[in-house]
Amino acid sequence: MASIAVQIVTYNSADYIEDCLDSVIFQSYPVEKIIVIDNNSNDCIKDVVSHYSNVYFVQNSINSGFVGGHNQGLNYAETDYVLVLNPDVILDKYYIEYIIEFMKLNEKVGAATGKLYRDLESHIIDSTGINIKKNRRAVDRGSGEVDQGQYDDERSVFGVSGAAAVYKREMIDMISEDGQFFDESFFAYKEDVDVSWRARLAGWEICFVPKSIAKHERGWKDNKSRKNISLKTRKHSYINRHFYVIKNDNLFYFLLHFPFIFIYEVTCLVYIIFREPKLFSAYKLLFKEYKTLKKKKKFIQSCRIAPSKKIYQYFKGIW
Repeated sequence: MASIAVQIVTYNSADYIEDCLDSVIFQSYPVEKIIVIDNNSNDCIKDVVSHYSNVYFVQNSINSGFVGGHNQGLNYAETDYVLVLNPDVILDKYYIEYIIEFMKLNEKVGAATGKLYRDLESHIIDSTGINIKKNRRAVDRGSGEVDQGQYDDERSVFGVSGAAAVYKREMIDMISEDGQFFDESFFAYKEDVDVSWRARLAGWEICFVPKSIAKHERGWKDNKSRKNISLKTRKHSYINRHFYVIKNDNLFYFLLHFPFIFIYEVTCLVYIIFREPKLFSAYKLLFKEYKTLKKKKKFIQSCRIAPSKKIYQYFKGIW
């Protein structure tokens, strides 16, 4: 039987973590290890998690972000598969079982996700994978739609959301560089897009398994004003799109799609000028990381197997 570990990175997640852990513990498929990496929360999460004797808990003295926390978690279990899970996700009992069954039957699948609902009772979808547009904007497939059976087929998708993604250890090892599976330049947000793109370049398939069901509360996007989110997080949420383009894009297809990229970029800049001028400082991150990102691009290209045509078939739509 293939082994799997579940790892969760928390930051002030005490209100969510109990339901999340309960859903992991009661999975129909045996979980070898449950790992919780806490990024220096100031809530009572340590007390909550301490009631679970079968959870390996690590409390960091700094906030290393979603990315740093999950890279850290990957060092604590050598399992065949890893489920990267958000603390505000509640899994259906068979979530892991259905995905593992699918991935074992399809050996070239390096990552998979199930059907995530934003509102389970109203059947409002949160994500069924990641789509990517010609302007390089990545979006959750089906986000906000009412589920009417339009996403009931197993299929290949460009990428999977890091909220509840199962990754194959062989794929993790292949595309990791300097011990980093998730690129720590990203800190948080869009690191799952980068991983998906890199995995596809390395020849791995990424799939959606509709039988696997979960509920995702979706954190700040629906429940909080952007002003309540730290500037650091907002900067990464904006600039990380540039990061994954620099690392993974093909020059020919970049130029082919440049009109769409340019229009989107101008639109973003206009928004920043009038609504969030402080976001301009995000470009300092880009200048700081640029040489490192180009170096990482060389490593990615050295692992490349898939032809460009196969990758860019997923780049659909202009907005």
